[in-house]
Amino acid sequence: MADIQPIAYMQSDFGGKFGIPRQSGLVDALRSTIVFQPEYRNADALRGIEGFSHLWIIWQFSQAVGKEWSPTVRPPRLGGNTRMGVFATRSPFRPNNLGLSCVTLLGVERTEDLGTVLHVGGADLLDGTPIFDIKPYIPYCDCHPDALGGFTQVAGDYLLQVDFPAELLGVLPEEKRDAAVGVLSHDPRPSYQQQPGRVYGMTFAGCNIRFTVEDGVLHVISTERSH
Repeated sequence: MADIQPIAYMQSDFGGKFGIPRQSGLVDALRSTIVFQPEYRNADALRGIEGFSHLWIIWQFSQAVGKEWSPTVRPPRLGGNTRMGVFATRSPFRPNNLGLSCVTLLGVERTEDLGTVLHVGGADLLDGTPIFDIKPYIPYCDCHPDALGGFTQVAGDYLLQVDFPAELLGVLPEEKRDAAVGVLSHDPRPSYQQQPGRVYGMTFAGCNIRFTVEDGVLHVISTERSH
């Protein structure tokens, strides 16, 4: 079987995997850019892509490469306490470490230094993530309104109220603030860690955000620019 090579990589605001939404499309305000490798910077390869509102991205869980996979995993959606078959989940610890995300196509930009890039919304990818392929989302065959969601339909929502003081939120670039609040509202903590008062840290948009969670409210306690 022939080896596959990345055609592009993602530029995103996530400097670490902690805090990345567990699925694409959960935080619409997230903005990322797909940058193609030099050998694929041919504008003809993207001809017609502007006509689609959404794209499928096939990518690699790069931080899981080389780690052992397990036939069962503990989905965060079930609180991290119940095991399901790996092929019934979207766990990164898979035989081939491949991810699949549906993102919104926000724009196509032709640049001098990086060739033609794609600006997308709602992506759940770490900065620098290798991308193996891009395909258009086609509503007439990709949309299944009557589809069943398995265990995800019976699992509860994990949305938190976010207390982000204005003076701390102001440290973030203005265009990144809504996305930061959205990411935090989806409870970045591991499902098995529900310790009131514990301080967590997340890197987002070049800033270190520290927070605690108590009684369903996430309190941001500090925001500092990364060096």
